[in-house]
Amino acid sequence: MKKFTIATTAAAGLTAGVLGLAAPANAAPSGTGDALETISQLEAGGNRVVVSRLGSTPLSEANVMSIRAGADIKERVRGSGRDRGYLAVVGKVYYVSVS
Repeated sequence: MKKFTIATTAAAGLTAGVLGLAAPANAAPSGTGDALETISQLEAGGNRVVVSRLGSTPLSEANVMSIRAGADIKERVRGSGRDRGYLAVVGKVYYVSVS
């Protein structure tokens, strides 16, 4: 039983370490601060922003509570001649909660 506990603890530690090293390709703003500025930064990078309001505070006075990255936004890049091209990532969808 003691070996099983040690193995489980070691596996959990390794999993946490691997997940901790994973980083998104396009870093989003920190997730705190001025809502309009954060939304503008995300949109300027070619991203789409979905805003979820957690109160009735005007957006101009709201603060960012959290940012969650969603799916990639892809567009077809055309090739020449018979080449059908490929899908290129041109941005992401971000879900921003403000209050």
